[in-house]
Amino acid sequence: MDSPGEPLHAAVLLSARDPEGAARELAELLERGFDPDGPDEDGLTPLYAAAVQGSADLVRLLLAAGAAPDRPSGTEGLPLCAAAVWGHLGAVRELLAAGARPDAREEFDLTPLAWAVRGGHVEVVAALLDAGADPELPGAGGEPLLCAAADRGSPAIVRALLGRGAVAGRAEALARARHWSGLDVEVELAARLRAAHVAPGARASVRRALGACGTERVEVWLLGPDGAARSGDSRDAGHAEVVRLLEAVRPGGPA
Repeated sequence: MDSPGEPLHAAVLLSARDPEGAARELAELLERGFDPDGPDEDGLTPLYAAAVQGSADLVRLLLAAGAAPDRPSGTEGLPLCAAAVWGHLGAVRELLAAGARPDAREEFDLTPLAWAVRGGHVEVVAALLDAGADPELPGAGGEPLLCAAADRGSPAIVRALLGRGAVAGRAEALARARHWSGLDVEVELAARLRAAHVAPGARASVRRALGACGTERVEVWLLGPDGAARSGDSRDAGHAEVVRLLEAVRPGGPA
């Protein structure tokens, strides 16, 4: 037997190939009284599904119909974290405008800001900080966000965190940035992936692109013999600039 939320989920999934049609169908279902928080058989809420897809229009419709912005979605986590981890700025803004807490932690003990920093999503980091997210709340395993941003090689994120008073982990962040600045990011990522995921016949595929603030982003994927991606990692190649930013901060002085 289908769960009460199945029709809403079907409409949300339609957005991948027909965004306008999905919005019409979802609006009709909500007008007919379907519960905007109705989970599917796995406990996934429509709002989480729309957020993880980055469907800002559907997120807005669900919130306007009464969906709770901070309702956990089964074992998947929070809608705001789902949008932040993938860098879906529109969905993040809709959720924040509806009252989603920027510092709410989900099952993995990560805040939306920690997810956005880890992913190098500069605009999402800025939106969360503007909404009051605390740059001093740690990420996974208690890691300071400055360290995560420095490891990532994102000058824009380091600058944003410093500008909001981030202090924790500055020395370690500087050490990490200096370490990475002496490495070939592409070669290092490929070596790490091969060491962590031993697969006979695997080969590395590299993609380089400019990030949101002009810093080069290096993505490395480990492909199996069949050409399917087995694992991947990425960094922004801005470690030297991160070193400069962190060295310019005097201990105990303003960011």
